[in-house]
Amino acid sequence: MKTLVAYFSATGTTERVAKMLAEVAGADLYRIEPETPYTAADLDWNDKNSRSTLEMHDPKSRPAIKGRCERMADYDIVYIGFPIWWYTVINTFMESYDLRGKTLIPFATSGGTEITKTAENLRKTYPDLNWKPGRLLNGATRETLEAFVKGR
Repeated sequence: MKTLVAYFSATGTTERVAKMLAEVAGADLYRIEPETPYTAADLDWNDKNSRSTLEMHDPKSRPAIKGRCERMADYDIVYIGFPIWWYTVINTFMESYDLRGKTLIPFATSGGTEITKTAENLRKTYPDLNWKPGRLLNGATRETLEAFVKGR
């Protein structure tokens, strides 16, 4: 089965995990990039008027992304990674492809929030897709990632 690790990373934390996960899973790697890059001010979740805060509070927000994963049809399993507190860019990615028939596995990084609520929101938003349990991968080690991949 052909596997892809697609991820959005705002500060590099999720990117580090995604790269390791792709290596462990023998997967291709695809970086989801916003069309307009986020600045430090945009990412200030303490500012109620920052771009990321406004996007997260708007369920219809779909920030534009750059490029496409041209071979999406080739993949059977897609790991989808993001910072837990902010996944609107992931919605744009999800809606850019026909993901029916694929196994989707979310993973996230976080300062303390669990993935449970976010995974439930993804299932509710995209109920016709084949979701497997996700996992929070803060400080993931090779062993942690091997267990995650085997447990899918």
